[in-house]
Amino acid sequence: METAEIRRRWLAFFEQRGHTVVPSAPLVHADPNLLFVNAGMVPFKPYFLGQETPPYQRATSVQKCVRTLDIEEVGQTTRHGTFFQMQGNFSFGDYFKEGAIELAWELLTTSQRDGGLGFDEKDLYASVYQDDDEAISLWRKVAGLPESRIVRLGKKDNYWHMGVAGPGGPCSEILLDRGPEFGADGDWEAGDRYLEFWNLVFMQYELENVRSKEDFDIVGDLPKRNIDTGMGLERVAFLTQGVDNIYETDEVYPVIEAAEELSGRHYGADHGDDVRFRVVADHVRSSLMLIGDGVTPGNEGRGYVLRRLLRRAVRSMRLLGVDAPSLEHLLPVSMGRMKSSYPELERDFDRIGQVAYGEEDAFRRTLAAGTTILDVSVAKAKQSGSSRLGGVEAFALHDTYGFPIDLTLEMAAEQGLQVDEAGFRRLMDEQRGRAKADAKAKKAAHGDTLVYRGLADALGRDVEFTGYDQVATEATVRGLVRDGEVVDHAVVGDTVEVVLDRTPLYAESGGQQADHGRIRLQNGALLEVLDVQRPITGLVVHRATVLEGEVRTGETAEAEVDVTRRRSISRAHTATHMVHQALRDELGPTATQAGSENSPGRLRFDFKSLQAVPAAAMAEIEARINAVLLDDLPVTADIMSLDAARKTGAMALFGEKYGERVRVVSIGDWSRELCVGTHTPRVGQIGVVKLLGESSIGSGVRRVEALVGSDAYQHLAREAALVSQLTDTLAVRPEELPERIAGLVARLREAEKAIATVRQGQVLGAATALVATARDLGGVSFVSHDAGEGVTPDDLRALVLDVRNRLGNDRPSLVSMSAVANGRPVVVVATNERAREQGLKAGAFVKLAATALGGGGGGKDDLAQGGGSDATAVPAALGAVEDALRTRGA
Repeated sequence: METAEIRRRWLAFFEQRGHTVVPSAPLVHADPNLLFVNAGMVPFKPYFLGQETPPYQRATSVQKCVRTLDIEEVGQTTRHGTFFQMQGNFSFGDYFKEGAIELAWELLTTSQRDGGLGFDEKDLYASVYQDDDEAISLWRKVAGLPESRIVRLGKKDNYWHMGVAGPGGPCSEILLDRGPEFGADGDWEAGDRYLEFWNLVFMQYELENVRSKEDFDIVGDLPKRNIDTGMGLERVAFLTQGVDNIYETDEVYPVIEAAEELSGRHYGADHGDDVRFRVVADHVRSSLMLIGDGVTPGNEGRGYVLRRLLRRAVRSMRLLGVDAPSLEHLLPVSMGRMKSSYPELERDFDRIGQVAYGEEDAFRRTLAAGTTILDVSVAKAKQSGSSRLGGVEAFALHDTYGFPIDLTLEMAAEQGLQVDEAGFRRLMDEQRGRAKADAKAKKAAHGDTLVYRGLADALGRDVEFTGYDQVATEATVRGLVRDGEVVDHAVVGDTVEVVLDRTPLYAESGGQQADHGRIRLQNGALLEVLDVQRPITGLVVHRATVLEGEVRTGETAEAEVDVTRRRSISRAHTATHMVHQALRDELGPTATQAGSENSPGRLRFDFKSLQAVPAAAMAEIEARINAVLLDDLPVTADIMSLDAARKTGAMALFGEKYGERVRVVSIGDWSRELCVGTHTPRVGQIGVVKLLGESSIGSGVRRVEALVGSDAYQHLAREAALVSQLTDTLAVRPEELPERIAGLVARLREAEKAIATVRQGQVLGAATALVATARDLGGVSFVSHDAGEGVTPDDLRALVLDVRNRLGNDRPSLVSMSAVANGRPVVVVATNERAREQGLKAGAFVKLAATALGGGGGGKDDLAQGGGSDATAVPAALGAVEDALRTRGA
């Protein structure tokens, strides 16, 4: 049975039994504690935590997941990968233990002919939490399992919680006995004989003081008991397809076959090669899915994980003997296997491929640079008589240059050196420990929302937003928060967070900055609103300062928007949609949004692109936007289902969480996007859009900034005034300015060259006279000279070398000179070959002089340069060189 068919059967089975099918959330999730979705329950976490009310009592999903804690271990075992799909069924206060066990047993043991998964009952076992007698009795009642096929295990294996205070409870795992060839009878810990593939979590308790996986306090029962189950799709696939591991399933193995063909090596022939084949297959698929969900390679966070995956895949192909680019052959194979479950991968494959192949090219250049750096490190090790490369050097190659340790090991061995792997691993462990400590510290973020959760529960429903149609709304003060605590009143001068039951003020979201405004209470109190946020879904808080009177909960109020600010931001937001569409029209569909900011009078738009946008293209984009403004297209917003929105071609943002009903903002028939922000009624009201330029803000991400409306007009007016001033000064027409300015610049450069030539001639002309000033200091011809101000470092260096060369090489000579350029002193020292034979090194003398100048310097033994900040210390600097030369033999 193919993996896609197992997935289809799962969803169909639970949908037929009253579960709402919830599409997989993107791998990039809003949870600040997670780089990626790493478990099937993550999208449902707000329901389990009580932050949101679930819109259904039963749900099922097949969730895309990525786990990256042990990337280096991928391929070493046959059961773990970075990307996997977690099938789950969930109950929110509906069925509990018995229902979960009944559903699981039915799906597992129903024959494949009848739509089930067709597992043989005699091969199935259950593990339960050691004190959960109820679960044991249910397994006997529902499945008829004898005591011998039910095993009691402790909290480490059969108790679930989120690692922080919140819901938790015992769980029960379903295991498959794979037979005696995989281990001994009753050896539950081995992991290969009795393979766990479905975990049923019975979420029923409120936990506090969670100190570890097994150490926590149960403080009471949850108001509603929930079910959260997870069955790894890849594990079920290899168990039902008659193969030994996840790498040999139908969605993964074709990449191994393609790698075999490219490398000429065979999977199963050598353990080392097998690990590399598995790394390639896993990482190519994981990269495909991550790029598909909008991740681009980078040096931090999610981007760094993707970069590591792609580079480990490329490196593994290199270790398999493939030096040529390989992703262009492997990635399409993975897409071909995954597209039946995720058709968007095929639609977006041009962009996905562009990102992946660009990163491979960059890494190949890194390999070339890293090889040079490695060669230098190897040479230094050999010169010092060492037979091994230090762990510090290996870690620097890995951490700073992205050079994989396996490649360092291989290439060092080729040159007869070992690598201090233990030192490297120690540094890696220290880095990993810092990362884990940071992640653990971030879990405290759950506690920050407790006060807001309490307010949301008290409200009993979401705060109603009226701002699409109104700029002033009557409301009731439902809650006040000051200094992180709920209060019942606030007085003049207090800064307080105000919760209303309804509001026209827009909370910062989707790149649009928050509204400002005022709240007037019926009792005469007045508050100035400085910010509006949504700390949790459904709750809007207004950060405000009390200007007059006293504010109390329960008071009637009127909230009003700062209309001037709102209109200016709305114009910028509509213009952002126009920039997005015009970029796609010019650059193609790969120019997808990666972030934005809409503020009064200006916008910032980030988009995916591996190359800079040519100036001519930017001009076309700006012209296109302003041409549409003249068409004065209407801007409309429609509420529809997510499926309907997708059918209209509406653009959605990677990583955004959308409900089943979405708001689609259209600019005529030209642009259509999912958006909750505020906009102008017609684009003509924007006036004008002026693009200020575009630039890189990271690997594969570019940024366009623009001015909108009156801000754009004022910018253009300033430019027009400047052009007018230049035309008057140069006595030319505006269209002649570029040519005239280019001519002036060319003449200026020629003049600067001529001046430099004359100045250098003057400086070098002093060489003959300076040679005549040479003194004998301990058998060394010594010249010291203060060139004064206005001599450039380049000219000073040329003068020093000229004097040294004129002194010849018959006897040792040392030349020391200083000058002041742009207010900063510089010193140059040169030695000839005879001086260096006596141990006189220019770099050592320059360091003495530079120290006197309050700075530093260095260079080679024959020529060195330094500088500092104290121009008054030039005599002391030259004197330090002379003193050191005079006393060298003392």
